[in-house]
Amino acid sequence: MATISQRDTQTVWHPYTPMKIWPEAIAITSGKGVYLTDENGNQYIDAISSWWVNLHGHSHPYIAQKVHEQMLTMEHCIFAGFTHGPAVTLAERLLAILPGSMAKIFYSDNGSTAVEVALKMALQYWQNKGISRKKIIAIDGAYHGDTFGAMSVSARSIFTAAFSDLLFDVSFIPFPEKGREAESIAVLQQLVAAGDVAAFIAEPLIQGSAGMQMYDARTLDAYFAACRATDTLIIADEVMTGFGRTGPLFACSQVAHAPDIICLSKGLTGGAMPMGITATTQEIYDAFYDDDRTRMLYHGHSYTANATICAAALASLDLLLHADCSASRLRIADAHKQFAATITGHEMVEDIRQTGTILAITLRAGISSYHSNLRDELYQYFISRQILLRPLGNIIYILPPYCITDQELDLVYDAIRSYLQWKSAA
Repeated sequence: MATISQRDTQTVWHPYTPMKIWPEAIAITSGKGVYLTDENGNQYIDAISSWWVNLHGHSHPYIAQKVHEQMLTMEHCIFAGFTHGPAVTLAERLLAILPGSMAKIFYSDNGSTAVEVALKMALQYWQNKGISRKKIIAIDGAYHGDTFGAMSVSARSIFTAAFSDLLFDVSFIPFPEKGREAESIAVLQQLVAAGDVAAFIAEPLIQGSAGMQMYDARTLDAYFAACRATDTLIIADEVMTGFGRTGPLFACSQVAHAPDIICLSKGLTGGAMPMGITATTQEIYDAFYDDDRTRMLYHGHSYTANATICAAALASLDLLLHADCSASRLRIADAHKQFAATITGHEMVEDIRQTGTILAITLRAGISSYHSNLRDELYQYFISRQILLRPLGNIIYILPPYCITDQELDLVYDAIRSYLQWKSAA
């Protein structure tokens, strides 16, 4: 009888996978806590939270219970002309903790779409006010998603190459490399001074897919200050950084100047179900609040504010806001710091950096690239040791569920040390 992996090769097209040259996908049959179990009984530590979504561990009983209860009450209903308790309660609870003066929540289905909605809001905001502001500014190296608007505000790279002629123009400021922050800030200040920029979009503090590139809160605040001084709208893409990954609940909580629009997804439901959210201010909402139907926001999804997904998000929030979760995040951050100190200066380590529960290690590899051959070697090395790490080229990162224990973290750290020792001896 064919295995799940064998059947998969006949029927499924996987994301970000060179299907011809990549081996069979590992078939996972269950997940519990930080572990994924395959059809052969092997257990893997999910050290990257399954693409950064799983906050509290797999198959969390509390989230499962709340999803089950909601399914027995009402799984979903149309969200145009109707509403329901889980969506209203989730909006109320998020608005109470989001940075800035967020007043309205718009529901969608993933991070890319949350960004797409934010861009539409920003551009139409100025149009509805009768002001010509159509330019968008982003940071070089950015990744904001795979839909066309999100690709347009992302760096031109292998991710967007096939569609480059179809993307709208965006101005990119230099990434604020350490020691060159002032240069990046000055470029943004110059661009927004023209008065024709609709919005600036940024991944606050960390560019994820660019290789977990990190910059400080002072630089982020300077960006936001430049935008505020010129009435340029600020879009914070907290799809990855939200819900405690950088330390505080949101990365933008660390700066004085607040964004006008915040994009959320990934950890929003604790990894249980897909959802996107675009939060915005009353001022932006009011620009669409009109008797003229042409001024409304023409965007929506069949599954907008799905009640079952809202229940999962509410359960995840309950867990996130508990004191135990805050203590776990601090514990993980401290463990990362201690581990980083043990490999700093290693001949194979070019750079090591940390923000909150996210630790990234750049390995010396000659040419750094998302498609570096070292990436496949790294992936297979750790999978063979039953640890899921999905390197970004020559960059290893650890972004674990908050339930991971010190002992489980040590297994991950020891595997990385073993790899460095093996490469040094080769």
